[in-house]
Amino acid sequence: MLISSNTKAHLAILSANIIYGLNYSIAKELMPEYIQPFGFIFCRVLGALILFWLFQLFIKTDKIERKDFFRLFICGIFGVAVNQLSFFYGLNLTSPINAAIIMTCNPILVLVFSAFLINERITPFKVLGIFLGLAGAAGLILNKGSLSIGTSNFTGDLFIFLNATSYAIYLVTVKPLMNKYSPLTVIKWVFLFGFTIVLPFGFSDFQAIEWNRFDLQIWSAFVFVVVATTFFAYLFNIYGLKRLNPSVVSTYIYSQPLIASLVALLMQKDELNIIKIISAFLIFTGVYLVSRKQKTKALSQE
Repeated sequence: MLISSNTKAHLAILSANIIYGLNYSIAKELMPEYIQPFGFIFCRVLGALILFWLFQLFIKTDKIERKDFFRLFICGIFGVAVNQLSFFYGLNLTSPINAAIIMTCNPILVLVFSAFLINERITPFKVLGIFLGLAGAAGLILNKGSLSIGTSNFTGDLFIFLNATSYAIYLVTVKPLMNKYSPLTVIKWVFLFGFTIVLPFGFSDFQAIEWNRFDLQIWSAFVFVVVATTFFAYLFNIYGLKRLNPSVVSTYIYSQPLIASLVALLMQKDELNIIKIISAFLIFTGVYLVSRKQKTKALSQE
């Protein structure tokens, strides 16, 4: 049975968020004992940049129009440089629970920016879907622990919010490019421009990495963050944006704590309870409602 392009896009976005859901704890294991945040970003962006440009040797890409290079540069700033630098710097200063809760505001920011920048309509279904998903995600996250409120976490929390805002701007800004070019064409240039900004911030921390301290477990975590969280997750997200609106793509962020809970259940490190069941229902309902209008619109165009 053939899978529709729309279904493939949803599966790509879900795959990206499975990776992101695992990344919170894996990245935290490496920082700051083995790698400083900005040094880690240098490795992530450089590694993914090399992979994207190697990948394009085997897949035909499009020629970029001169007028679109400025938009690609903006995407490199918000989608790679500010996004990643602020997230890792913030995660190094705050708890994974704080970071996960703050990131749930991303779909709200995307909806607002979409309305102003690309004239995406804010419908009651989208608003309801986003807040249902937020409620479900918050329920799962807070079920694991509590927010850490205090001056020690404030700076980290602020940078995580900057990350959420930056990524929202990126999702909205990159969407018009996806209507013209292939996903690989867009993402290879986004990372090239992003790396030029990351370079001065991360190079000194990169030089300070003591590679001889890495054992097999640390190397495995390092490779996962560079290859999976950066290369594959960005590629999956940009592929999904080819077919889906930014508000739909961003709503999948609510699946990250759900995925983390499912992994814990499978590994018998957690137990199923009524909070997890209700939260999962709210998340799936929220994603459906945000996606609903797009499906209806697509049917009306056929």
